[in-house]
Amino acid sequence: MKNNRNTQKGWRIYLFTALIAFVVSFGVFEAREWFEDEPVTIEKVSGLQGKHVLYTADNEGNIKPLDFTKTTGKVLDAVVHIKSIQTWGDSNKGQFEYRQLPDPFRDFFGDMFKRTPKSPEGGIQPQPIYGTGSGVIINEKGYIITNNHVIDNADEVEVTLYNNETYKASVIGTDPTTDLALLQIKAADLRSLSLVNSDDVEVGEWVLAVGNPMGLNSTVTAGIVSAKARNININKEKFAVESFIQTDAAINPGNSGGALVNLEGNLIGINTAIASRTGTYNGYGFAVPSNIVSKVVEDILKYGSVQRGMLGVTIRTMDGNLAKEKDVDFFKGVWVENVNENSAADKAGIKAGDIIIKVNDVVVNTSPRLQEIIASKRPGDRVDVTVKRDGKEKTFTVVLENAKGTTAIVKKEKKEVLNLLGADFETLDADVAEKLDIKGGVKVIRLYPGKIRKETQMREGFIITHIDGKKVKNIEDVAEALENKQGGVMIEGVYEDQPGKYYYAFGMDS
Repeated sequence: MKNNRNTQKGWRIYLFTALIAFVVSFGVFEAREWFEDEPVTIEKVSGLQGKHVLYTADNEGNIKPLDFTKTTGKVLDAVVHIKSIQTWGDSNKGQFEYRQLPDPFRDFFGDMFKRTPKSPEGGIQPQPIYGTGSGVIINEKGYIITNNHVIDNADEVEVTLYNNETYKASVIGTDPTTDLALLQIKAADLRSLSLVNSDDVEVGEWVLAVGNPMGLNSTVTAGIVSAKARNININKEKFAVESFIQTDAAINPGNSGGALVNLEGNLIGINTAIASRTGTYNGYGFAVPSNIVSKVVEDILKYGSVQRGMLGVTIRTMDGNLAKEKDVDFFKGVWVENVNENSAADKAGIKAGDIIIKVNDVVVNTSPRLQEIIASKRPGDRVDVTVKRDGKEKTFTVVLENAKGTTAIVKKEKKEVLNLLGADFETLDADVAEKLDIKGGVKVIRLYPGKIRKETQMREGFIITHIDGKKVKNIEDVAEALENKQGGVMIEGVYEDQPGKYYYAFGMDS
């Protein structure tokens, strides 16, 4: 009997243990399901349920699922990979620069383009230097916006589309002060992005960054707008404009020139910089606002170069410490530290110590925001500037001027042959010509990818006096001399800071 009781007790323990093991293995079920012996089923569905786990509101306040896939589909085809190619380092271009070339030079010039540049000492042929970045197609005719630093110092620029088609790109124009450049490729039926009013972009809204970081083509990252009108002092140009959109969407080297878009797939900025101690993503990325992008593109296409209106003041963002330093009442705005003599602001009546609070009734709280607003204007434009002076508001109408102190719009000759050269030119000032004892010329004010940079060692500031032995006095003369030109070209000229004549030669054949 005792053994029987022990056996029954053992079976009870065994059954209880088995029950616990079953529950632990398959989950906890209601007691009635177990004891009623109902079958346990596992439901399977096709597709990914729970894809839309977040929600957002549109401009009308309607709640909708947060879905990045549709936005990505709109954007990817319009974001390109850009490869900048530096064929020779500066030390390897010297074969095509000549000082004091004796006249007549025709015999030597005729054989010049049959020669191959010499290898550096040791006989090792130098390899091209490549840089990569991103760009955004903004017009179906092949216009592409990117960062100037992506193509700066390049001899050639190559663009690869999302479908892996590759094209050589021409540089239509650049603006180092905003770190933007406009390229063009000869392709049809391209997908492009529309630019929106970046003033309407709000801190906290969702955005996507699209580009080619670290060699990973067509990469999409998501984040929000973290701040607006940021200045990080990364651009060292004299008249630099920094009023970045800050985002926490991951941006890394190679993203430069790529798109920052809203959920509708419209362009709100061009990704430009990261704030990082390591050189890679640390949570802070910066994009040039689309309003600045739009102004730069319009100016380059209409005038050939960017037309920048200026107030002519030195400014600082107003804060409590500055108010104490200057012993004035604190007001949100921009402190005018100094007013340049005979500048646009000076002529309008603005004084040092004024606090700018509005421009054309738009509230201005920081220096970058003021820079952004003024950068959207051209010389000759009128703006109403409201300031706080001795606690009272005063409004001044300012006629903006260019860097030379005039209201003139300076047009660049827009000819395809000049784009092929890769340079911006201006007719030499008569006073400078007299100082150099020459009868006029054309000054090279900026170089970017093209034949001059690729095949010569010409520096910015070179003054062209002759092309193929013929005198050059203005930009039209340069265009006329090179239009429909085949074969070799010899350019003669001088530098303001170096004695003697210099000669540069290159070929016009593609």
